Amino acid sequence: MSATEAMPEILAITQNQTLWWITLGVGLVVALVVTALLEALRQTVVKVKDSVEVLWTMGTRLAQNTSTTYVLDNTKQRGGELLAELERRRPPAERSRP
Repeated sequence: MSATEAMPEILAITQNQTLWWITLGVGLVVALVVTALLEALRQTVVKVKDSVEVLWTMGTRLAQNTSTTYVLDNTKQRGGELLAELERRRPPAERSRP
């Protein structure tokens, strides 16, 4: 085997190694891009979670503050009845006072 015949094998190994390093580089770039996208997604999820927690807290407070509003009509009616009863029980001398 002469020196010229051995040269293509060396070039083939060098070319394979070059392609291997290119493949590794592309894989590294893809891994970095995926990592960056996953981090962006994680940050977005955290923001959404925080917003949902605030919304849930406000909704819960609103529900607590309005859970008995249906009683207001009944309370108004009972208050009117109580006022009328107090007027009936007031002595006649005090009824003319405002």
